[in-house]
Order: sequence, then C-alpha cells, then structure tokens
Amino acid sequence: MKIRDLLRQGPRPLFSFEFFPPKTEAGEEALFRTIAELKAFRPAFVSITYGAMGSTRALSVAWARRLLEMGLNALAHLTVAGQSRKEVGEVLEGLVGAGVENVLALRGDPPQGQRVFVPHPEGFRYASELVAFIRARYGEALSVGGAAYPEGHPESPSLEADLRHFKAKVEAGLDFAITQLFFNNAHYFGFLERARRLGIGIPILPGIMPITNYQQLRRFTEVCGASIPGPLLSQLERHQDDPKAILEIGVEHATRQVAELLEAGVEGVHFYTLNKSPATRMVLERLGFRPEPPPQRTPGSPPAP
Repeated sequence: MKIRDLLRQGPRPLFSFEFFPPKTEAGEEALFRTIAELKAFRPAFVSITYGAMGSTRALSVAWARRLLEMGLNALAHLTVAGQSRKEVGEVLEGLVGAGVENVLALRGDPPQGQRVFVPHPEGFRYASELVAFIRARYGEALSVGGAAYPEGHPESPSLEADLRHFKAKVEAGLDFAITQLFFNNAHYFGFLERARRLGIGIPILPGIMPITNYQQLRRFTEVCGASIPGPLLSQLERHQDDPKAILEIGVEHATRQVAELLEAGVEGVHFYTLNKSPATRMVLERLGFRPEPPPQRTPGSPPAP
C-alpha cells in the first residue's frame, strides 16, 4: 500500500522499521529472525537501504521483493550517487516490476574518504532532481519519500539553507519525509516548526535509533552530524565497556523520546534497527505496544508462511 495513503487514513501512530541488505548467509539468517520478531508489531512499512554509490542496488531490489513476499509493505531506498540517469531508471523499473509502490529518494553520500559529493557526469546532482524524475516517469503510481535533517545536513552552511533544499524536494513531489536520527526531540520539534512556517505541510516522520553500542554511536554521529545531549553522553561514556548497561541506557532514552513524540501527536515513528530486534522491541513493549501472537494452527495443517 502507498505510504501516503496510510498516513492519510491511519490508524495512528504508525510504526516502521529500517533494515539493510545483508551480505553473508549468517547476516541473512539474522535478518530473517529480526523481521519475524518485528513483523509481529504490525509495521505500516519497512524500508531497505541502498548501498553507498549504488553498491548494493541488486541486493536492495531483491530484498524489497522478498519483503513484499513476506507480507510487508516495502519502502525501497534509492540514491543517485555514482550512477547515471539510465542506471537509476533501470533500478526504478526493477522496483516497480517487483511490485514496490514506495520509494525513498536520496542523493546519497560521497565515497568513504571523500568530503565533497561529485555527481555522476550523466546523473543527478540533488535528491530534488530524482524526485522530479520519478514523478515525471511514474506520476502518482509511486509514493515518494525523502530525507529531512533536524540538525541540518552536514554539507549545508546553515539550517536555513538546509530547509530551502528540503522545500525544493517537497515541491518536486515528496509525499512524506523521514528524518535523520536525533537524540534530542527539541531538534525535531524545531525543524517541524520551521518547516510549517515555510508552508511545508507533508508528514515528517521522526527517525529514532535506540543506542546499543557506544563506539558505533560515535561513528554514526560523526558521519551524519547528529548531536548527543551532554547528560546522555556522560552516561554512555561511564558505561561504554558494559554492553548491557549501554543497551539499557539506549532503550530508556529512546523510550522517553518516543513517548514525548507520540504525546505531541506525530503521525508515526521510524526505527533504525541496524538489522537487530531487541532494542526496538524493548522500546515498543515499554510503551505498552504488544506483538501479535503467532497464528494458531489446527492439527495437520501446514505452517503459516
């Protein structure tokens, strides 16, 4: 189902989960377990990421198809970095051919070790150009989402400049947006207020990542520019060598974040799962959301798919 329709119709709040295509057999088995556990929370959609410079595009299309076959509503990420318009068009054809109705249109990051994004000579410069390309080719047949940056994109000179770029994406045809991860809700509420003042009315779903690993967290925040509140950072630093303590700190903080967001009436919350289920599951359960029990099977009947 198209995400724009889900956001209009409800029920609310909607929950969604993000996964990335695994590259090994063990990774596949782990992801299947994660999906099985989180599917029980009835996500409105699940997203599958697209590797840097299009490195996992074949895997991404294949996994989008697999998610649909598993009865999940797939949101396929699509980036333009390192690819021509022709190549991007071919990926889109593959996604539509697989039955995907939702695409997250992204520019993508520069290659590792490169600070400045250089567009493909026959490609797109901005995500807004990709959004316009999708709309021109598929019209309303696809629901198109994009990224939003509550603390500003790392390459933007100011929050105002970043918001202008975001508005250009919206005007090109975005139905909804999902934010970069953040750990202070004030950044999200501030961004939402600035966007609404500028006349941007699309749903902007907050992206939440329950912290599970201190070193991993520092790497992520260095790349995406998200800040860590001082008290939270102090807690994490004190317990950085204790995985159980880090998990508890991360889950407790994410639970407080999501509770405040839901109280404020957000349309939904998108969880960055890192292909693992325990932290996200713990957050949802602490908020009072319960997974559906597995379907009952009568003796002699085949197992449910």
